[in-house]
Amino acid sequence: MQYVVHKPRVGLFIDTQNLYHSARDLLDRTVNFETLLDLAKADRELVHAIAYTVEKDGESTSRPFIYKLSALGYKVRRMTLSLHHMTDSGKAIWEGNWDMGMVADMVRLIDHLDIVVLGSGDGDFTDIVEVLQERGKRVEVISFREHTAQKLIDAADKFTHLPDLDEALMPARLPKALNP
Repeated sequence: MQYVVHKPRVGLFIDTQNLYHSARDLLDRTVNFETLLDLAKADRELVHAIAYTVEKDGESTSRPFIYKLSALGYKVRRMTLSLHHMTDSGKAIWEGNWDMGMVADMVRLIDHLDIVVLGSGDGDFTDIVEVLQERGKRVEVISFREHTAQKLIDAADKFTHLPDLDEALMPARLPKALNP
């Protein structure tokens, strides 16, 4: 009798702004999203790789970055920032948050994945990590330890500190449009 061994099915969910700001603030670097994709695919069947981006209305400087993500194999989900409010000093405070959209995509794909790889340090994802695990899924988090909520690190089946990965960071910065 011959057994067929299937590779684990993996989904990669990347909060691009979270990783971008962490890389810039901590190391004045940017993330190599191709390396993240390679890590997620390692000895596994990639079902989906989704990168979530935000941009200001009318700005086109992020197009090369979005094109590159698409060319690498990511499905890019885009959101336009909206003006939340103006401070007393006249500074615009923008709003654009993909957390609920990312969670919704994870739930939609739950029956098609064995492993979820989350590229974010946002502690708001802890509840969905626990729900996925309750459904028998393995959850791996890739982020910057300094900008990752401890409760998310504790909840994950595996946490990877992004700078520990070879070729995970690049010296060049992303387009200014991705820095709202």
